[in-house]
Amino acid sequence: MGIIKLENIRVTAYHGCLKEETAIGSDYRVDLKVKADLQKSTTSDKLEHTVDYVFLNKVVVEEMATPSALLEHVAKRILDRIFKEDTLITLATIGVSKINPPIGGDVQMVTIELTQKRKN
Repeated sequence: MGIIKLENIRVTAYHGCLKEETAIGSDYRVDLKVKADLQKSTTSDKLEHTVDYVFLNKVVVEEMATPSALLEHVAKRILDRIFKEDTLITLATIGVSKINPPIGGDVQMVTIELTQKRKN
């Protein structure tokens, strides 16, 4: 088993429950960690035998572009899609952070984290 991590994917998106958030947008950070059997790719040296991190980044960017009221919702969409489109992934954890959230305090970011396991 191996782990592939994409850390600090930075995007601007339009998530939130407040009208201003969906109009103005905010900066977000996404961290994604996936577990997969990477044994074959360690010997074959072929992209088709591993989880392509370019694919993972693409899914994150595309799903973050679709507005959601809740960060949990967009995180779940990302997880569902990577499991659907890459059968090597067995476990994934995603953190979606809203940087400088409008919560009336000095908060650097608020983060939600979800973990999902492949269902057989």
